[in-house]
Amino acid sequence: MEMKRELYTAKHILPKHEKYKNFPMVPRVIFGNGSFDQLSEILLPKRRHSDAPFIFLVDDVFEGKELVGRIPLMFNDQIVFISAEEEPKTNQVDVLVAKIKNDFEELPSGIIGIGGGTLLDLAKAVSILLTNQGSAAEYQGWDLVQKPAIYHIGVPTISGTGAEVSRTTVLLGPTKKLGINSDYTTFDQVVLDPDLTQGVCKEQWFYTGMDCFIHCVESLDGTFLNAFSQSYGEKAFELCKEVYLNEMSASESREKLMMASWHGGMSIAYSQVGVAHAMSYGLSYLLGVKHGVGNCMVFRHLKEFYPEGVELFYKMLVKHQIKLPENICAHLTDDDFNTMIAVALKLEPLWENALGKNWRTIATPEKLRSIYQKI
Repeated sequence: MEMKRELYTAKHILPKHEKYKNFPMVPRVIFGNGSFDQLSEILLPKRRHSDAPFIFLVDDVFEGKELVGRIPLMFNDQIVFISAEEEPKTNQVDVLVAKIKNDFEELPSGIIGIGGGTLLDLAKAVSILLTNQGSAAEYQGWDLVQKPAIYHIGVPTISGTGAEVSRTTVLLGPTKKLGINSDYTTFDQVVLDPDLTQGVCKEQWFYTGMDCFIHCVESLDGTFLNAFSQSYGEKAFELCKEVYLNEMSASESREKLMMASWHGGMSIAYSQVGVAHAMSYGLSYLLGVKHGVGNCMVFRHLKEFYPEGVELFYKMLVKHQIKLPENICAHLTDDDFNTMIAVALKLEPLWENALGKNWRTIATPEKLRSIYQKI
């Protein structure tokens, strides 16, 4: 992808009093087909005692399936099945935290999220709210978390979101869709087992993979770009092109997309995403549109901002015969449009990354409405 913007140093995105941000990274990761079966030995030294359980938050698509029988339960460990049909919400986090505190006298030894971005984000948020007072909505923003989370592990069963490696957990709150962005959000351990992504339907595989692809386009074409983000973003971008435009075995495709997701998530650490992500947050907040498909619905209308990326995106759509939903905004009211626009414009770092410091002169409410009206 041709870079048209000046390459900035990482300090470009930081306040003047802070020279460089000291970001956390996942300290331990295991990768390989079948690596999920090593979860037992990973958890054993982290168990504090028999009254401090591990809580497994698992996508309910696996209820009654073979994977559940492989979860290494001991003592009073608990599996909580959760639907990923809707975006994760702050009140959902609060309910889970209250349930865990009510069910057990001791804080858990750890929280393990098994599923896609929704389950991974819920696991991160629950682990934070178990040690920090108040509602999850109070921590939506940047660096608001004061106390370390309890031990938490991410096990992705679909690739693309980058949630397994990021320092944020994106939640729908009472007034906004925004992440809990903190140094305590990042997982302590990630298990990357490509075998777990078998069986994902074609549409979901495409939408979630496009989340990664759009991550890369927005990061690589952004004003916050620096060598750190560029190195990860370029690798993820190339892997996405291989997976979605080349021919390869199913096994190789799963492995490469899993690593694209990892690199794509890492590319955002010292950078940001852009227009598609900001506007998809508005769709999610008002209409409940899931993140991956929402990104795709917006991105196809952003040729003026990301011409090369949108051109490639259309090639991928055609190759995999994906038909995106249309006219979902056709019958919205003025108040509905204003709500989506307000949610999107609150994400100021995304707009500055996409359009520069004078982004407000370009990303006007009228401009955003004209794009939403096409969706």
